[in-house]
Order: sequence, then structure tokens, then C-alpha cells
Amino acid sequence: MFQAKAYSAASATSPLAPTQIPRRDTTERDVQIEILFCGICHSDLHQVRNEWSGILPTVYPIVPGHEIVGRVTRVGADVTRFKLGDMVGVGCMVDSDHTCPSCQADVEQFCPNATFTYNSPDKYLGGVTYGGYSECIVVEEKFVLRVPASLDPAGVAPLLCAGITTYSPMRRWGDLRGKKVGVVGLGGLGHMGVKFARAFGARVAVFTTSPRKKEDALRLGAHEVIISTNAEVMQQHAGTFDFILDTIAAEHDINAYLRMLGLDGTLTLVGAPETPFQVSAFALLFGRKRLSGSLIGGIRETQEMLDFCGKHNITADVEVIPIQRVNEAYERLAKSDVKYRFSIDMASLKSE
Repeated sequence: MFQAKAYSAASATSPLAPTQIPRRDTTERDVQIEILFCGICHSDLHQVRNEWSGILPTVYPIVPGHEIVGRVTRVGADVTRFKLGDMVGVGCMVDSDHTCPSCQADVEQFCPNATFTYNSPDKYLGGVTYGGYSECIVVEEKFVLRVPASLDPAGVAPLLCAGITTYSPMRRWGDLRGKKVGVVGLGGLGHMGVKFARAFGARVAVFTTSPRKKEDALRLGAHEVIISTNAEVMQQHAGTFDFILDTIAAEHDINAYLRMLGLDGTLTLVGAPETPFQVSAFALLFGRKRLSGSLIGGIRETQEMLDFCGKHNITADVEVIPIQRVNEAYERLAKSDVKYRFSIDMASLKSE
């Protein structure tokens, strides 16, 4: 075991502050990574402030961060896929039981014994796992991902959560070439949804309540922008969509978007509003429509996503900040004041 620099929160009302955390020594199957960039996910904010206490209570102190890009600095004797100096990534998971049906099907995110990157039981050191707001991390080889060398590492970091969260349901739906795809919301998730849908060859429309987002939506790859508060415009598009990705985490009328789907259309939720939806049965029955949800992706699919991004030159739009501005970033994130993700330059931690 050794000590590493990090930023942690001591309580739900405490700011993130410099600290030292334990990291385990590298075992024969492990990869040690110097963290170069770590994205800030909205779930980091939720967990630091214990806003998911009923589902996933926070254990303090907490070191957030599950959008990690870094360089390999040490490998165990049995590691075969990575070598010193490789650029790699770590997402939302760092371990699983490897044997359950979900693990065998390469959807480790549904493993009942999955170990998440932070705030999850740590079988090596006890307590809970600590995330990427730190100078380094030690992870089992299976949960380490190759990062395409052609991509900007600061923009790659959010792909490890926002990227796979939006890529997975679209990829699973099937061939989107020529299909009409809607993306509800243009935030951290939505802007990635637009980029992937366009790369998949779909005709892409963004649903937003904000007319000022039109120019940016078109820049990101949307073919058109639909102002969802305009009832007349919404009616013009009713029944025309094959697939809609709903990224909104706030309360909203899901039935308005179900009405946009055509025959056998699918609406997939990746946002998670706290208030349960009131879903109209008729909105589903007429048109034989599907309402589904999706949660990140397994390791194999996440690697596929990164390779796809390398091929199509896709990264997140990021604002790079030093770790010393993380609390300011949290306040801005709560107000949706970022285009479109924060990425922490972890070299700034060296000065602490």
C-alpha cells in the first residue's frame, strides 16, 4: 500500500479539498496508471452531496471521478494487454465477480457484485474505492481500456461515462443509417448523443426548450432543432421518429416524446429524473412503441466505443480546468453552465 494525492469531500456540505488516500500495491493482474485527465460527471455531484442517499448512500470521505484517462506506469507480472507508457482509460467499474451471467455476457455493469470506481466496497483495502480525482489508480487489467493515440486525452475522459452511456443504446438498437433519430436535451450526454447519431448515419434532430441552443446543435451534427415548447412544431413531427434518446435528468413530460415515435419506435432513457414518470398507456399502445432504459456499457462495448471514436475522430467538447477549481465547476455544473463537460487536468494536483 502507498499514499497518493487526491481531492475528497468529508461530508455532503463540505467542499472538495486536498487529501492523501491509500492505493494498493500492484498485484500480478493489475495496471497502475498516472491519471492525466478526469472528467466531471453529474453523478459525481450527486454522490458528493449525498443526493442519492435512498439508492446509493455516500460513504465519506469520498473521492469522485470515473472518467479517467492516464498513462501506464506499472504492470503486474501476468498483464499481457498493456505496457509502460500506454495511454489508457478507466470508466465506471474497476472489478466484478467475473462469473455471473452478466459478466459472462460482457455486461459487467449489471453484475450484482460489481465494484464501481468510487464509493463501492474495496475488497483489497477495506472501506470504499476512491476515484479519479487523484494522481494515480491501480486497476485490474480487464477493466482497463485502450485509448486511441489520435484523440485528445482531455476530450476522451468523458467518453468513459457520457460516451458509452449514449453510444450503447444506439448501437444496440441496430442500423441507424437513414433513420430519424431524436436527442432530447443538449447537455453533457445529449451532445455526445448527437455526435454518435450523426456518425451512425442517422438523420438527427435535437429537442430542446432553448432556441439559443440551435446554432450549437447544428455545429455538433444535428440536421434540425425542434423547440419542444412549440406545440405546433411538435405536432408536425409526431409519429416520424425511429429512435429517441432522452438525456434529461429533470422532471419532464415523457409522453410528449413518445408521441414523436413512429410504428415500432423506441425511446430510451439515459437521464434519471428523481420524480417517477406518468406514462400514458395509449402513447405506447398506438404505434407498438417501446420505452426502455440503458446504463453505461460493459467493458467490451466500451472498448468498441473508444475504437469507433478513434475511427471517426469523436471526443467530448470539454472545458479543461485545474483541480483547484473543482468546487467552482460543481456550482456551474448544477446550473448547467458548461459546454459540455469539465475535464480536470490532473497535472495541477502536483502543486498541492
